[in-house]
Amino acid sequence: MEQVLLKTGRRKRATARVKLTEGEGKIMVNGKELTEFFGGREDLIYNAKSPLRVTDTMDKFNISAKVEGGGIRGQAEAILLGIARALVALEPDLKPSLKKEGLLTRDPREVERKKYGHPKARKRFQFSKR
Repeated sequence: MEQVLLKTGRRKRATARVKLTEGEGKIMVNGKELTEFFGGREDLIYNAKSPLRVTDTMDKFNISAKVEGGGIRGQAEAILLGIARALVALEPDLKPSLKKEGLLTRDPREVERKKYGHPKARKRFQFSKR
């Protein structure tokens, strides 16, 4: 019986639920091919595939991801984290190489909230001394 792993990755407002199975290297996101989903944006495709490239497992697994929320960049990085976590769960000996590249670290940066009485989160209205 083939092993199926489910892991979650998050970035900003985006959440990716990644399903990893043994296969020939097909990556599907929300029912579309990875390149189709990201509209041919090479930087995002490269980003999402980086855990597979680092561990040299590009053609060993089929990946299916369901992504919701956030923008396209946040979604790509959420997929990256989900894939990295799934690879570690399947093969723990891959952890040092992924950790070294910083692919197992959840980026904690979020949008800072807007404060009342100000136009934006940090911007202030012009101050007039006189």
